[in-house]
Formats: sequence, C-alpha cells, structure tokens
Amino acid sequence: MTKHVLIVGASRGIGLGLAEEFKSRGWDVTGTERSKSDELHALEGVTVETLDVTDPSTFGNVTGEFDAVIVNAGITGPQHQSSEQATPDEVANVMMTNAFGPAHLGKRLLPQIKQGGSLSFMSSLMGSIEDSSGGYELYRTSKTAQNMLAKGIAEQDAKERDIAVLSLHPGWVQTDMGGPNAHITVEESAKGLADVVENASGGYAYVDYTGKALPF
Repeated sequence: MTKHVLIVGASRGIGLGLAEEFKSRGWDVTGTERSKSDELHALEGVTVETLDVTDPSTFGNVTGEFDAVIVNAGITGPQHQSSEQATPDEVANVMMTNAFGPAHLGKRLLPQIKQGGSLSFMSSLMGSIEDSSGGYELYRTSKTAQNMLAKGIAEQDAKERDIAVLSLHPGWVQTDMGGPNAHITVEESAKGLADVVENASGGYAYVDYTGKALPF
C-alpha cells in the first residue's frame, strides 16, 4: 500500500526538497503553503493545501490519513536576534511560528496519523542547550522551546498509538535561510531526512539528517 506524507511548509527550500524526495520514493505527497508557490504547484501529482501554523482556522484545510507528518514551517526572526533589543511582538512572532504554532498543529494532526506512524518537527542544532555557543538568542530559544514541546507530545499525546516524534536538524543547508556558503545542498539534506523519517519507530528522538542523535 502506498504511504502518504504531509509536509507542512513545502513551498520552497527544504520543504520543497522533501516533497520532491518523497515523491521520487513513490509516496503520496501533500504539501502545504502559506502563499502560492509556483514551484510546489509544478510538482506533478502533489496535493497542495493552504495552511499557516500561526492561524488555527487553517488547520482544517488538511484532511485524510498520513503515515508521516513533517512540520517544516519556521522563521529566523528579527535580524538583531538580541534578548536586549527584542520587542514583545518580535518574541511572540518567532515563538508562535517556530514553537507553539507547530506544536498546536502537531497535536491537531495526531488523530490523522496512522498507528505506528511519525510526527516530525524541523528543528536545528541551534536548539540544543548543551551544544549552544551563544548568539542568535531568539532563534535558538524558539527551537529549544520547540524541542521541549515535541518531547512532551511524544511522552503524552503520541505514546498511546506508538507514533514516533522527531526533532530534526537538517544540517547547514544552502537555502534562503542557510545562505550560499552552507555545507550541504537541499537535495542531500532532503534525502537524509527522508531516510530518517522512513526508519522512525516509537518514542522521541532529536537527530540530524544522518540519523545521528543530538544532545538535548
């Protein structure tokens, strides 16, 4: 039976790369966009829905059952990235987009994930407290919060139906966010992430695109 993946935030970059990768592996793919992406719509056979992780009124746009859900939406936040300069609106925006919005959506989608399936959140090594070298305070904090929320979902909401919950570090990728000097291509990251998702089983894991466990 053909497996079905939902990729939230598939309009460009890693999300678009994942849509292409899973399609090449024979999966049915549903990808979401916040605003229209010509590149996503150009992928043959991919179902496209509109969804914004900060707007719960759009969550119902995604229907059906999935073997895997990947919540990829996220932002860097303000350029200054400073806790001293941050305004309440800036903090709220980055935390809602990167942490609480994805967690809310993930919980909403859990009943649509098949038993033994997986729910993944696109995290970052910058969310690791143990590994932190400082800087990028707003972005780092939002990804740390996302990791904590993801682990909570694994320990409570997902455990009963043996749904694996993953916090994924895609590597330093050549995207608009990662920049042209990043170490790996979108295709390399997407291939590794798809391997990790395909091999996921039960519980919580914080891993990179090679499957390597990361310090929480």
